[in-house]
Amino acid sequence: MLLTIFLAIIICAAVTLMLIAGVAFVQNVRMFSSAPKEAREVLQPRNEELFYGARTIGWVMMIISALVILGAVVTAIWDGIRSGYSFAQFFVRFLSIFTAFKVYDMVFIDGFLLCKSHFFQYYYPEVEPVFNGRKYGFNIKSQLLRLLVIYPAVSALIAWACTQF
Repeated sequence: MLLTIFLAIIICAAVTLMLIAGVAFVQNVRMFSSAPKEAREVLQPRNEELFYGARTIGWVMMIISALVILGAVVTAIWDGIRSGYSFAQFFVRFLSIFTAFKVYDMVFIDGFLLCKSHFFQYYYPEVEPVFNGRKYGFNIKSQLLRLLVIYPAVSALIAWACTQF
């Protein structure tokens, strides 16, 4: 269980690094497909880099983040297979990781970064009216759908696949 908690923390940190890379360095509006619809409609494309090499640094950060996430998932699978995990153990491991990530996403990324710290608005001031006065993020229905339906289904699929070895 300790490894599962550690991997969940690693994934949350990697996603945060990826978010910072995308918003602050790469600054490509196509990358914000998960942003609220109201915000996507007012986003202005950034043709100039924040500073020379910012996009390159951002893409390197994003690649590192993706590799860290992939490494965490591979570690979770490898350790479970090595330890002889059952379907239920794999299911609980991945559901725990996904749940921890979604709670982190809802509380820290949506609640703090988006609504309280104005991190996104600093780099994209045109979205300030969209987020002005928001105490919590958008799309709670899709967040809960992922948490209560999609993540359990994906966890079951991964658990099934892992027990085939």
